[in-house]
Amino acid sequence: MSHSSKRTADHAEIRKWVEERGGKPVSIEGTPRKAEEAGLLRIDFPGGAADPPLKPISWDAFFKKFDEAGLEMVYQDEKESGGKSYFCKFVDRETAGSSR
Repeated sequence: MSHSSKRTADHAEIRKWVEERGGKPVSIEGTPRKAEEAGLLRIDFPGGAADPPLKPISWDAFFKKFDEAGLEMVYQDEKESGGKSYFCKFVDRETAGSSR
C-alpha cells in the first residue's frame, strides 16, 4: 500500500501516473506570459472542475514549463481506503527538497 505522498520530477513517471487516471496536462487560461505556451500547470482528470477555465496543452509544452519553473510533483498512488488516488500538486523542487 502506498497512500503516503511521493515526489518526482521524472517526466515518464509523471506522464504514466496521470494517464493511468485518464488525466491530461492543462494550463489555467489567461496565465501564460507573452511568448509562453503554458502558464500555471494543472492536471485535468475526467469530471474535474471547470473553474478556473483550463486550456489543454501538449506534454512537450507541459514539461518545458515544468522544468523551467523548477517543479516536482507530489502525488499519491492510493487513498488510505485503498482506492486509486487522484491527489497531485506541483511544488518548487528547491523548497520541497529542504523540508524533508
